[in-house]
Amino acid sequence: MSELAAVDLDSAIKSELDTENGITEEGDHVSTVTQALFHNEEEKEDKEGNDNDDGDNDSGTDHLNTGKTETLLQRCKRHDRGTSNLPDTFQSSHLLFYERFKAYQDYMLGDCKPSEVKTFIAEYLEKVMEPCDWLAVWSTDAFDVLVEVRDIDLKDLKACVRLGLPLQCDTKGCEITEESMKFLLVATQHKVPLQELEVVYEESGDFDQTALALEHLRFFYKHIWRQWDEEDEDDDFDYFVRCVEPRLRLYYDILEDRVPAGLVVEYQSLLENCSKCFQQFSVLRSDLSYDSDSELDNISMAEVLKLFDQLEMYKRKLHIIENPLLRYVLAYKGSARLKRVQSHGPRASGMKVVHVVTSSCSPIQLQSLLSARLMPLCSSQDTVIEFHRDPVSAVDLCYQGDVVILLPGRYIVSSSIVIPDSITIEGFGFPDEVVIEKENKGDSFVESTGDDVRLSNIKFIQHDAIEGILCVRKGTLNMENCVLQCNATGVIVRTSARLTMNMCDLYGSKGAGVEIYPGSVCSLVGNGIHHCKDGILIKDFADELDVMPSITMENNVIHNNEGYGVILVKPNTAEYSKPADKNEGGIAAHTAEDMQGPEASLISSTATLTSSKLKCPQPKSGGDSTDSNMAAFTTRKWQFSHQLSKNKGLSCSQAVQDLMDNQIFVSIQGNQFRRNGMGDFGTFLY
Repeated sequence: MSELAAVDLDSAIKSELDTENGITEEGDHVSTVTQALFHNEEEKEDKEGNDNDDGDNDSGTDHLNTGKTETLLQRCKRHDRGTSNLPDTFQSSHLLFYERFKAYQDYMLGDCKPSEVKTFIAEYLEKVMEPCDWLAVWSTDAFDVLVEVRDIDLKDLKACVRLGLPLQCDTKGCEITEESMKFLLVATQHKVPLQELEVVYEESGDFDQTALALEHLRFFYKHIWRQWDEEDEDDDFDYFVRCVEPRLRLYYDILEDRVPAGLVVEYQSLLENCSKCFQQFSVLRSDLSYDSDSELDNISMAEVLKLFDQLEMYKRKLHIIENPLLRYVLAYKGSARLKRVQSHGPRASGMKVVHVVTSSCSPIQLQSLLSARLMPLCSSQDTVIEFHRDPVSAVDLCYQGDVVILLPGRYIVSSSIVIPDSITIEGFGFPDEVVIEKENKGDSFVESTGDDVRLSNIKFIQHDAIEGILCVRKGTLNMENCVLQCNATGVIVRTSARLTMNMCDLYGSKGAGVEIYPGSVCSLVGNGIHHCKDGILIKDFADELDVMPSITMENNVIHNNEGYGVILVKPNTAEYSKPADKNEGGIAAHTAEDMQGPEASLISSTATLTSSKLKCPQPKSGGDSTDSNMAAFTTRKWQFSHQLSKNKGLSCSQAVQDLMDNQIFVSIQGNQFRRNGMGDFGTFLY
């Protein structure tokens, strides 16, 4: 995201490296800034003990005071950027996650509701900011200029300023004179947004609190706040828990390369589209006349409803990406490399190629390879042999019907292996002898989209991953006798894809060992799935158009997983159905209120995004049928949206032993479940 790129990465990296190396001067920055950010309870108690006769103390105004006379913040040197004549400012943009988290949770926002956000922020700024007589750099897209703050208007989050004389200014592609700046300030009534001010650096420490407060304000409105947040119909929820924390975590996940690049682009695009949609919705809604029967107003109402639906769709998708529990299960569409790699189809010449991958081999290995595999495959004259040192390049050069044979060895790859054609990839030996290891972060390890892809006798090792180890996005993948040492998610079977996984060993996933999507066909026979977050995750019914997956599970050993052996993920629709009703698979719908004990608090995430306020006209007596139908439809629409906004309960996970009877299973027999932390079968409602 372009906004995220603005963060001073060099300063952040330098701060963390200095901390690790124990440097005392700049390495103490994290601890000293933490002291400046957070209240020292021991000092507070000592002060209260010594000042009992002084009456009530407003501790909220003192939580940044440390008793030191020098600044606790670093200097942001402007002369390093070029020939700037502006004074240096405070360096505050490199704060760590827990520093911002603590400041927003404990001091700035607390447990406020969306409608109370601006009030809480104003109260926070009133306590910690110097009210007047400090210098700042007014920074915009066109210029940076030195100003003096004379007063603060907390209601509008603006500062009353006057121009610093003589004029000190840096321009960005335009010419600025003293007269033009004075004219601009007169036009704005000498008021500028607080977010655009950077406090001039002083070693005294008197303005540390002001600099930090402005940084928190600037970051909040740039990366956390959304225009539609205060439009929430259901205002009775904790804004920090619902919105601030997940968005803050996502920001730092992106900053620290824990989110795939494709998903970052998708999130940025959704934000932009949602913002445009909200602007259009707001304009049409404000222009709508609710007491008119004209055809024009009916058309406008239809447009408003259409934009309302679109806005809710964008908000729901944003919520899914912001929630780390749902981000990969429901949101991610694929890597950038997957979009670049295209299917070759059959060769025009009709030739078939056997690609042999090896860095070196002994005469005995070569002789064995010739007799066991190459001679049978190359018996006809329309087959040739090519040699490669890298499995990625070998797969990239494959056409439909080709075969890739990997000789024993350890192959280190840095990019994804994308398989768009129907080919066979096999290891010539045992899986522990033929190892493909991904060495860096990035997109998923193996992506299969071919109609008939076959993998066998290979061990895949994934380190420090962002995505899953193998994803079947479409087509069919047959995998046999493979070992998958995961790091993020294990094997993912997308909608309409088919997976046959026989005699494989999968372990180490931080998510689910196998994720199965609606409309897919999955056959798991004789596999070991262990030491993952959950063994097998089945996603069911994201919307009414989804088709149930078709799953065969026979003779698998699913053991030592942290959560459930098999877990079903589905929308929380209990709000709209009778508690005793069962869904198509025979499993009762459960909500957080139905649960007791530690399982009820296992996983919590908000289920449904809030809806924008849309005041609807009432049907008029005696009106024509078109108006009445439009009004009735609008009323039903509003009531449904209002019902959704009330469904704000926590998502939950619950053990369900009759999951084996669900219609999604074509066959389920001979499986062994051992030492799974939450049980053998369960559901997760989102």
